[in-house]
Amino acid sequence: MDNPRVLLAIALSFIILLMWQSWMDDYGPAPEQQVVEGAATETTDTTGEQIQPAPDDMPTSEVLAQKAVDSLPDTKPSAQPAGEQIEVLTDTYRAVIDTRGGTLVELDLLQYPETHDPDSPPFKLLEQGDAQLFIAQSGLRTGKTDAEPNHHALFTADQTHYRLADGAKVIEVPLHWTDSKGVQVTKTYRFHRSSYLINVGFEVANKSSSNWSARPYYQLQRTPLQKKSRFLYTYTGGVIYSPEEKYEKISFSDMEDENLSRDIKGGWAAMLQHYFLGAIIPDPEATAHYYTRALGNERYLIGFSDQGLSVAPGEQAVTGIRFFAGPKLQHMMAEVAPGLELTVDYGKLTLLAQPIFWLLEKIHALVGNWGWSIIFLTMLIKGMFFKLSETSYRSMAKMRNLAPRMKALKERYGDDKQKLNQAMMEMYKTEKVNPLGGCLPVLVQIPVFIALYWVLLESVEMRQAPFMLWLQDLSSADPYFILPLLMGITMLIQQKLNPAPMDPIQAKVMMVLPVVFTVFFAFFPSGLVLYWVVNNTLSIAQQYVITKRVERGEA
Repeated sequence: MDNPRVLLAIALSFIILLMWQSWMDDYGPAPEQQVVEGAATETTDTTGEQIQPAPDDMPTSEVLAQKAVDSLPDTKPSAQPAGEQIEVLTDTYRAVIDTRGGTLVELDLLQYPETHDPDSPPFKLLEQGDAQLFIAQSGLRTGKTDAEPNHHALFTADQTHYRLADGAKVIEVPLHWTDSKGVQVTKTYRFHRSSYLINVGFEVANKSSSNWSARPYYQLQRTPLQKKSRFLYTYTGGVIYSPEEKYEKISFSDMEDENLSRDIKGGWAAMLQHYFLGAIIPDPEATAHYYTRALGNERYLIGFSDQGLSVAPGEQAVTGIRFFAGPKLQHMMAEVAPGLELTVDYGKLTLLAQPIFWLLEKIHALVGNWGWSIIFLTMLIKGMFFKLSETSYRSMAKMRNLAPRMKALKERYGDDKQKLNQAMMEMYKTEKVNPLGGCLPVLVQIPVFIALYWVLLESVEMRQAPFMLWLQDLSSADPYFILPLLMGITMLIQQKLNPAPMDPIQAKVMMVLPVVFTVFFAFFPSGLVLYWVVNNTLSIAQQYVITKRVERGEA
């Protein structure tokens, strides 16, 4: 066993694991759907129309009862008349709010086009389609479902179009609800210039003659992504963060298995997808009750109910949260809430991946191009492991010089493996060669390579980032397969520099590997393949020099 084979075997295993995860996600057994008796199952592609309510998508009465709010019957909302669609335009968003519930039903990210096409529409994060649903709901629960401003109640709006004025920093969109006894509720969305943070608040004016109590709740409802890569696995699902448990994924299958019910002080809840997220963030000093639920029809809820409100006659009260909806920009998210930057999910190698991303950002600040940043980062990493690689290549070069003698030993001892091994060990001892000496340096580098893989895969900065010539999107596959072919050629050259395997079958397998990897990498993001090509090229140069020195007896 020599170190290139170890590297290839580990890399191949890693790729097969990714493919297996992707295959299981696409074709694996589907989770059993929750059957709700009497549930409304009809949904419609409702762009510009009323969303059909999901069955039982209200916070449970159990949750509210725990907080000593008015007892509340479970509700199964039926189809309701459509509300108005309120359009809001800022420099970052085109938002649509439905007055039925005051729900945020569409959110286009104006600075992130869907494709490279100059006429491409903006990326749609929140949407209310039949096949793809992702909406942000909120409301106040009183226990009287026919008279509470929940996300099924009908609000009214002052106008149907809002636009952030030139020079203005904030725009507010108020929605109004009033009950028959004189309780007035104003639900207000506050959008900010150059920000992906939206304030969602309620102001209650109790003009009735009796005390009015309610419990605010905020939740995200969505379906799994319909469009996703078959070769690259990225997480889509729920996440909660608490100061005690930190970052905790709650997948859709977890929601199918069990409803979350947990009190957390501070923290936040979010729905993630590749490059983007929606996160609801309560008052960090308050204790909120977090919950999840599978609604059936592949709809899933994650949210929290906030502390209860009690408003005396003639009094007013306000409450609200922050809603972050946008790209996973780590610096921006870190300023919004503790741990929100962890939604850029590097997995178990976060501690290693974060400094790699930090270094990549610093290089980009100097060169202004993510492609060149990847190249210079690869050179720095290669330089960091220069000595380790040198040890590995020197070991391989010595093994390569011993190849004729090893072949002669094999011919001498034939199938007598015991004597063959004894003779080989004696030769290694005499020549002061350790056949495993090159393995450890390579194994040390593997976590760095995998961490870099996740950095390049998870960073929204790579999305549609151009490099040069035909490479105009480092997050997409090379459209002409040039980089994968170059990578296959570099792997082939590396194999020629390595000692040939004594086993002819093993030699044939090794010769096939560059072809296999070329096919795999043909569908990988070109930023990843660029890293691999540069790394292989530098390795070839280093290995060639060391091999020649060893052959001349200089090392």
